Amino acid sequence: MKTIDELLTEGVAGKRVFVRADLNVPLDGTTITDDGRIRAVQPTVQALAEAGARVIVASHLGRPKGAPDPASSLAPAAKRLGELLGADVAFATDTVGESAKSVVAGLTDGQVAVIENLRFNAGETAKDDAERGAFADQLAELADVYVGDGFGAVHRKHASVFDLPARLPHAAGYLIAKEVSVLKKLTEEVKRPYTVVLGGAKVSDKLAVIDELLGKADRLLIGGGMAYTFLKAKGYEVGISLLQEDQVPTVKEYMDRAEKNGVELVLPVDVLVSTEFPDLKTKAPADFDTVDADKIPADKEGLDIGPKSRELFASKITDAETVFWNGPVGVAEHPDYAGGTTAVAQALLDSKGFTVVGGGDSAAAVRNLGFDETKFGHISTGGGASLEYLEGKTLPGLAALED
Repeated sequence: MKTIDELLTEGVAGKRVFVRADLNVPLDGTTITDDGRIRAVQPTVQALAEAGARVIVASHLGRPKGAPDPASSLAPAAKRLGELLGADVAFATDTVGESAKSVVAGLTDGQVAVIENLRFNAGETAKDDAERGAFADQLAELADVYVGDGFGAVHRKHASVFDLPARLPHAAGYLIAKEVSVLKKLTEEVKRPYTVVLGGAKVSDKLAVIDELLGKADRLLIGGGMAYTFLKAKGYEVGISLLQEDQVPTVKEYMDRAEKNGVELVLPVDVLVSTEFPDLKTKAPADFDTVDADKIPADKEGLDIGPKSRELFASKITDAETVFWNGPVGVAEHPDYAGGTTAVAQALLDSKGFTVVGGGDSAAAVRNLGFDETKFGHISTGGGASLEYLEGKTLPGLAALED
């Protein structure tokens, strides 16, 4: 895989360099609520611009249905990128149409442009190879060189991620190089004990990675909504908590394998419960009780791990040499149910080992809860991509960058 440093050594002055970034940032209207992904790609864009390249930044945002949707416009991201670079960033109001062609043609050496949301064109996400390839052909006309730096999208077989690199000389940007280096420390060069913390809503989203980690991790800590399927598998009453009943047999099998493989599987020992889901918009005070994990009332829902669980989880994290965390362990968007996620984040900071926050909601939680993100070993920009890498899958966007 050619690196961006090799590309810069060869020279990019005057060349049109297409940077596939991941600018899929959360928006409140047109206001960006977390610019972490934009800041993550800034070093690559800045290095190319300073070397005299004519930089074309492209990305998806949200899930538009192959047609323009103003709510998913990349205009706010383009503005924020310009602020970070301290330079004007041109913006094309389409992907491969007249606006994109005009904006790219108007670039001079060292200038940067952002083209509109790639998913406004159905060819970006098409299952049909020919349709996807046709869109990649149009994108290729805009550029001379391709740089892949959208780690959050490398697990997608999309035109700009998989097909376009085959049509242009290509290299990996700084972000992708860093992400791959970190993931190798979690798969090939692991220092032990190795603790993995998994949270989030649905256990079905994490089954494949749990399956893989049962042969690699020393400890698996399970929190969030997915924990209640595990507690149900132990025969506990879980009330009206989030539950995937159809996954209970699989979870039971995994619990048996964990014991057989000597993997410590740690579940919550107490939880915060309520009869009502919290109001996440107003953040109104919640009415909750703390109960042991095997004593959840039939009419109540578990919404966070309790104080004893927080201490237990922290003890399994702080003495680890390697820690990977993906997914909040409670409804962290509400202050009354953010205590468990806060405790996990603090334990990662207290650990002397190598710590990785695995993107997605856990990365957003770290920022929203006010932690200094520079204190963690690494905060990934791609939750889904990180999990699929840990599952041992071949990621299309990484395979496409291999020579």
